[in-house]
Amino acid sequence: MRDVAVERHAHSGLRDLNSYSFVDALQQRRTRRVARGVSLQSKGLSHESQNAPAPLTPLEEAILVVTTGISGGAVMHDGPLEHPDGRYELPTPFVNVFGRTGSSADNCQATSFFLINDEGTWLIKRLQGRKALEFLREVPRKWSDWTEEHWLEAAAAVKHKLYDERLEYPRRFPYYIGWNNQHSNVPGSTLLFPVVDCTYQYLNGIMIMLSHPQDQRPLVIDDFSRFRPRSLLDWGAWLGSKLRLIDKIPYQPIGGIKHAKSGLVNPENFIPLGYGRTLRTDYEAFFLMQNIMLMGEALGLGGWIHGSIMPPFVMQRDESKGFLGLGFREHGPQIGEGPWAPLPAGLPNFVGIDGVLEGLCPPYVDTDEAVDRLMEMKFGPDGCYGDKEIFARAYSNEAAAAEYLANAAPYKPEVVEYTKEICRYIYGKYGRFPAHVNAFYCPGMWIQFSHLELEYYEKYADPSFFERQARHDSVWHGGAGGTE
Repeated sequence: MRDVAVERHAHSGLRDLNSYSFVDALQQRRTRRVARGVSLQSKGLSHESQNAPAPLTPLEEAILVVTTGISGGAVMHDGPLEHPDGRYELPTPFVNVFGRTGSSADNCQATSFFLINDEGTWLIKRLQGRKALEFLREVPRKWSDWTEEHWLEAAAAVKHKLYDERLEYPRRFPYYIGWNNQHSNVPGSTLLFPVVDCTYQYLNGIMIMLSHPQDQRPLVIDDFSRFRPRSLLDWGAWLGSKLRLIDKIPYQPIGGIKHAKSGLVNPENFIPLGYGRTLRTDYEAFFLMQNIMLMGEALGLGGWIHGSIMPPFVMQRDESKGFLGLGFREHGPQIGEGPWAPLPAGLPNFVGIDGVLEGLCPPYVDTDEAVDRLMEMKFGPDGCYGDKEIFARAYSNEAAAAEYLANAAPYKPEVVEYTKEICRYIYGKYGRFPAHVNAFYCPGMWIQFSHLELEYYEKYADPSFFERQARHDSVWHGGAGGTE
C-alpha cells in the first residue's frame, strides 16, 4: 500500500522521490556527465548544445545538502562493557552522539562538505550536540514526512558562504585531469567537495589504543625517526635494561624507557605512528559520497563522482593569480627536521580556514589544549557522554542507559598524559601536528550534479540509460514550482 506520507506532499517531485525504490537507485546508479549547455567535440559523439545552463532549483540543492548531514537519532552503545575475564572494555569510544548518513570511525563525523555553484562557494556546517537536538525537534522524524519548507530551512541553517564565485583554477593539468577540464565544474552545475578533519579522531584513536588492558597497552614509536639516545644515561638505560628494546625497536620510542619500566605500556606491543595514518577517518567521506550519489539518482539528476581540482591546489587560494581554491592555512614544518622526514611530515600542513573550519591543532590550539578540548567535547556537560538526556535517546529503557553512563569511565589520567606527551613530541620534532598525516585529509574527489543535456543522450544513449533523468523536468518542474 502506498505510504500516506507520500500522498500528502503537494510537491510532485517529493512524492516521486519518496516512492522511488532504493533497489532501483542502486541498480540504476550511473555516471552521467554532460550537463545542460555543454558542447562536446568527440569523434563520432560530438554535440553542439543549443541550451543555456540550467542550475538546480533551491529544493533540489537543499535535498543534496541535507544528505551530507545528520540523519536524526542518537547512536546506540550496543557493544559489551565487560570482558569475559571480568575486566572492563573501553566504554566511551565515540566522539559524537547523533548519527549521520554515512558510517564514521568512532562516530567522529570528521567530514565537512563544501557546496559550489554559480552563486558561490559555501561550507556546509555540521550540527552537533544540543544544536543538533534543537534542529531535530523542529522537523518530522522521517525525511519522507518533510515538506518543501523543511528541506529548504534545514539546508539554509547549515550553509555558510565563503566566496561569491566557484572554486576555479586554469583548465589544464596539473589543476584539472584529462577531459575533466571540459566537463567538470561547469556553469549550471552543483558540486559537493569533502575534506576530512583528522585531528579529533587522531587524538581519540591514540587514547582508545592506550585504553586497552595493561598487558596489551602499546608503546608508541616514531617510525619516521631512528632511535637516538639523548644522553649517555639514556643510552645506558636502554642497553642495561632487561627489556633490550633497542634490539626490537630501532625507531624512536616516545616516552623512552620510563613507560615500559613503570608498566604503563607493554614494550612487546608497539605501534608505529606512521602505520596509523588517518586511523580510517577518511573512509567516512567515501561512504557519504556514495549515499549522496544515490540521492542524486533518486532525484533524477545527472551525477558524477570524479577527480576535483588537484590537491594541494584546491586547498590553496591566490586571487592575484586567478587561483580560487578553498583558502586553507598552511602551517609548518620545522626547518631542519621536517623537510627531511618522510611525507607528509616534510610538507606544510593544511590546518583549517581561519574562523570557519579549524583543526584541533597548532596554531589554533597547542597540543595539550587540543587533548583537553577533546575530553571536554566527549565528557563535558554538553558532550557525548556528559549530556544524559541526549545519550538516552537511543534507548527504550532510560534506566539501562543511565546505568551504562554511571560505569562509562572516561580515559584514565595516565592515558591522557601519555597522549599529551606523544603530541608534544610530534609537534616539537616536526613543527606541525599531526606529522604522519595531514590535519585535513583531502580525498581529491567531488560530486557534480546537473540537469542533463537531454539532446545529447537522446542522440547517443540507449533510452534506459537516462530514463529517470528524461522525466525529471516534468516531475520536478512541471506547473508552478513543480506542484500539482
